[in-house]
Amino acid sequence: MTNRFDQGPWASSGIETVEPGVHRVPLPLPNDGLQAVNVYLLENLADDGSLVMIDGGWAIPEARKALEEALSAIGHDLGDIRNILVTHVHRDHYAQAVDLRRLLGARVCLGAGERPGLELLNRLRGGLASALAILRQAGADELADRVEATYPNQYHPRDWEVPDRWLNAETLRFGDSELQVIPTPGHTRGHVVFLDERRELLFSGDHVLPRITPSIGFEAAEPGGRPLAAYLDSLHLMTRYADTRLLPAHGPVASSSHTRVAELLVHHDHRLEKTHAALKDAAHDAYAVARRLSWTRRDVPFVALSPFNQMLAVNETVAHLDVLVLRGDVAMAFVDGVNQYTRLR
Repeated sequence: MTNRFDQGPWASSGIETVEPGVHRVPLPLPNDGLQAVNVYLLENLADDGSLVMIDGGWAIPEARKALEEALSAIGHDLGDIRNILVTHVHRDHYAQAVDLRRLLGARVCLGAGERPGLELLNRLRGGLASALAILRQAGADELADRVEATYPNQYHPRDWEVPDRWLNAETLRFGDSELQVIPTPGHTRGHVVFLDERRELLFSGDHVLPRITPSIGFEAAEPGGRPLAAYLDSLHLMTRYADTRLLPAHGPVASSSHTRVAELLVHHDHRLEKTHAALKDAAHDAYAVARRLSWTRRDVPFVALSPFNQMLAVNETVAHLDVLVLRGDVAMAFVDGVNQYTRLR
């Protein structure tokens, strides 16, 4: 589960020049322990002097102000942003992108795998319904009721307009520069990363984060997916490309994407072992298993988490149990509307 307490100098307002023409800008988030989301401003890609922006931030006045100040520091303004490439459709990455499009006419691009989720989110008029359904199938009716009562629906159609272009596995060209679009499902089904091979830079969104582990499969989606299995495959995919510097959506720039990928794979191996052990000898639902595990880097007990983070914890427990089922270590049976898991070995 994403550690909601990853704070530090990386989240402070301002601008960091990663290398000439590549700038990291942390934008503030409302009511979020992560504090900030990194967006990246890329200069000198196009012949017309315009900017490419990677990820958009949350559409709040504080984020707009921080972005304008960062642009001014490098001699640009909002009108220079012509293309916004979004790694995935979570609000802290997408909402300000479509807001800037309304203001500037900038083109917004998003991974094609996000299309079903975005359509479902707009049809349901909010993404929480999918998460609540997972909770109820996990035996967490009581938690689902608390989450529903605690977090009002904040759906606004303007935040979830469709992009101008759906991206597949392809190469985007801006003048003489290229960015590879690499689908990396797991965090969401349509997550993509952007690879600049020439400069050895990976704009990793939430797929590979330097200090924390991203939440898995928290999105509007029809049931039946295997988000952790997809995420592990997407991590292995990163090792097929040359090692690069890691430019993440949350946290500081890191020197090696491969090093962090290896750490994340080890983390999930350990997490799968702990989840398997927590089943013990009887059949249990995912809610019961989640309550036996500790959470975040600080090993926080489940009961100490907020209702929202308890929801994420149950969601991730389901994802880990599903991988154990795929591996033949655990059996699953659907009993009275709840998935029950039993150890096989």
